[in-house]
Amino acid sequence: MLYREAGQFKTTYAADQAIFPILQDRWVFWGFLIIAFVVPPLTGSQYVMGPILTQLLVFGLAALGLNLLTGYAGQISLGTGGFMAVGAYACYNFALRVPELPLVVDIMLGGVCAALVGIVFGLPSLRIKGFYLAVATLAAQFFLTWIFDHVGWFTNYDPAGVASAPSRTLLGSWAEEGGPLGFLAPINVLVSGPRATPETKYLVTLAIIVVLALLAKNMVRSSTGRAWMAIRDMDIAAEIIGIWPLRTKLLAFAVSSFYCGVAGALYVFTYVGNADTEAFDLARSFQILFMVIIGGLGSILGSFLGAAFIVLLPVVLNITAATLGEGTLSSDTLSNLELIIFGGAIIFFLIVEPNGFARLWQIGKEKLRLWPFPH
Repeated sequence: MLYREAGQFKTTYAADQAIFPILQDRWVFWGFLIIAFVVPPLTGSQYVMGPILTQLLVFGLAALGLNLLTGYAGQISLGTGGFMAVGAYACYNFALRVPELPLVVDIMLGGVCAALVGIVFGLPSLRIKGFYLAVATLAAQFFLTWIFDHVGWFTNYDPAGVASAPSRTLLGSWAEEGGPLGFLAPINVLVSGPRATPETKYLVTLAIIVVLALLAKNMVRSSTGRAWMAIRDMDIAAEIIGIWPLRTKLLAFAVSSFYCGVAGALYVFTYVGNADTEAFDLARSFQILFMVIIGGLGSILGSFLGAAFIVLLPVVLNITAATLGEGTLSSDTLSNLELIIFGGAIIFFLIVEPNGFARLWQIGKEKLRLWPFPH
C-alpha cells in the first residue's frame, strides 16, 4: 500500500522522464542521502568510516565504471586495475608537482588521464570482441602495472616504489584567505595526509561519488547510453541504423576509464593513503568484475550492491566466526571460506539470476506495487 504510483500524474515531459518518476523512490533516495551524509560521521567509528564505508564507495565507483563499459556497451575488460592505477599515479603526480591545484581538480585530472589511456587500449575493440578483447585489455593491465613498477618518476623515485599521498586540502590555495575562492575557506578541509580525519575522507568520497553516479544515471538514459546498448545488443544492426561504432566504443572506454581512474585516485587519497601497484593488480580487476556480475550487469545500483556484498562479506564472516566459532576458525580458514562463498555466489547468480542483486531489487519493487493482489 505504501509503494503505489496511483494518482501521480505527469504533466510535463521532464516529469515523465525524471530519474525517479515515482514519488516514493525520490523519498527513499533523498532519505538515504541524508542518512549517508549525517549518520556515519556522527556515530561511526574510525574502522567503520575507513576500511568499510570508504572502501565500499571507492570500489563501487570502480564497479560502476566497468559496468558502463561491460554492462551497457557490451565491451568486456580485464584491465580495470590498470586504469585505476593510471588515475592513482596521475593524481599523485599532479598533487605533488603542482601543489597549487585543488585536490578535487587533481582527482578529476587523474580520471582524464585514465580516459586517454582507455581510448588507446580501446582501439582493438574496433576489430575484435569477446574473449579476444578480454585478452587485449588483459595486456593493458600487465603493461600499465609494469610501467608504474619500473619507471621511478611515477613514484617520485621512492626506494620502496610506493607513492605516499601528500597532505592536500580539498580546494588547495585557491580557497585560502586572499585566494580567488577565499569565501570557500570554511569548506577547504584537509582531505589527505596523516592529519586528515576519516570523517572528512568519507564525506568527500561520498560527495564525489554521488555526483558521478547521478551523471552516469543520466548518461545511460541519453542518446549516448542508448547507442551503447544498441552496440551491446547487435553492433551490425546498430551500425545500419546510423550509430558510429568507432565513436561509440571509444567513448565507452573513455568514460569507463575515467570513472575507474577517479576511483583509483580516491583509493590513494581518501582510503589507503599511498599508491602501490600490488593494489591494482590482476586480482583487483577480477574483484571489480565479480562486483559487477553479482550486483547486476547494466545497472547503476547493482554496481554498489555488488561492491557492498564483496566488501561486507569478510566483515560478516569475521563477526560470525568470533561470535559462534569462539576463535576456533583460523584466518586461513576464513579466507578460504570467503573464496568459496564468492565463487558460489557468482555461479548462483549466473544460473538463477544473471542480472544479480539489481534484478532482485527490481522484482521486490514490482511485487510491492501490486501487493496484495496476485501476480
